[in-house]
Amino acid sequence: MKGSAGFFLCLLLLLAPHCTEVATEDSQPDPKTPCANWMGGAPGYPGHNGLPGRDGKDGKDGVKGEKGEQGMQGPKGDQGEIGVPGREGPRGFPGYPGQKGEKGEGAFVYRSAFSVGLKERVPHPNVPIRFSKIFYNEQNHYDTSTGKFLCSIPGTYYFAYHLTVYLTDVKVSLYKKDKAVIFTYDQFQTNNVDQASGSVLLHLSSGDEVWLQVYGEGDNNGIYADNINDSTFMGFLLYPDPDVH
Repeated sequence: MKGSAGFFLCLLLLLAPHCTEVATEDSQPDPKTPCANWMGGAPGYPGHNGLPGRDGKDGKDGVKGEKGEQGMQGPKGDQGEIGVPGREGPRGFPGYPGQKGEKGEGAFVYRSAFSVGLKERVPHPNVPIRFSKIFYNEQNHYDTSTGKFLCSIPGTYYFAYHLTVYLTDVKVSLYKKDKAVIFTYDQFQTNNVDQASGSVLLHLSSGDEVWLQVYGEGDNNGIYADNINDSTFMGFLLYPDPDVH
């Protein structure tokens, strides 16, 4: 036994350098050699994952696809705010004349006016003064024979008088339906010519009369007129009553 053991030991010593040289020459020994089977180690563990590589360049766009089918209509949105008005557009061409309308009813214009003057001194008091000089009396609403204005159109009238006073005092009244409405008094100054005047607005009904006359007794009838001095009386309709047709 000792001889056999010594033989194998010697053989192992002789083969060890040979196997070492072979290992240095090739890190991957031939599995067919006896040394490779005797000297091979256990398999190693897997290595760690490497770092991610860089992003590649973008590819080219592909061919445009076909148009898809129209989708379903969505719900109606909320009404938007009113926008700023736009600029005014250009002026259009004039339109064609319209058809002639039917003839309307004519509006009747109510007129009533007079303006008269005195030709001579007033002879008597307490009677209507008859102004016989006619400046205007187109409607003949003033009667020169009676000295009275007769209302034919109910409404509001304006009356005025301007009288020359000479030789004596004057006290005159404007009457409506036998009743004095206003009074005017002027005291004559010796060697002078005075003026007495008055005006009033009156509402008259159809048939009402208006006139002037010297008021009271005595020397109050100094109303005077000649070729260079006038005493006048006038009146006119301002507007008729609403119910006049």
